[in-house]
Amino acid sequence: MEVVKTPIEGVLLIKPKVFGDNRGYFVESWQKKRYEEAGINFPFVQDNHSKSTKGILRGLHFQKKHPQGKLVMVSLGEVFDVAVDIRKDSPTFGKWFGAILSDKNQHQLWIPPGMAHGFVVLSDVAHFHYKCTDYYHPDDEGSIKWDDPEIGIGWPIDFEPLVSAKDGVAPSFNDLKKSLLG
Repeated sequence: MEVVKTPIEGVLLIKPKVFGDNRGYFVESWQKKRYEEAGINFPFVQDNHSKSTKGILRGLHFQKKHPQGKLVMVSLGEVFDVAVDIRKDSPTFGKWFGAILSDKNQHQLWIPPGMAHGFVVLSDVAHFHYKCTDYYHPDDEGSIKWDDPEIGIGWPIDFEPLVSAKDGVAPSFNDLKKSLLG
């Protein structure tokens, strides 16, 4: 596999080797030793799978006291996946990185603990999978407005995405900074 460092420290774009022929393909989506060699040495405690249709945007989510590292991938369809650095002492605090993840490219994104995360579905349907380094704590979840101009994510869409009621009223990054920085 090829591991590509991104402009945000700790966020990695992973390009697994895909073995394909006229029957389809095979890809090793995770192997402890290889990922440890790439610097992803966290215990995974939970796997999640979501199915969404075109135009659905999920995020930008994070956990406050129980930050989750996430290894994310798409097994069917295509999404634009985004990590936003919300680690208050990070030199890239407030910066974002996004990548197209699809069943065609089989790329993965490693998002270390301390990031907000979200994605928008670009294909008719997408199956999104992710491994987490901590359990989901609903009472600990936070979110940031997906289209916050201060963050300025370059979502590759020309439509108004469909978001959950909770995501539709998410606070601004400026409000989050006040709570993080005091």
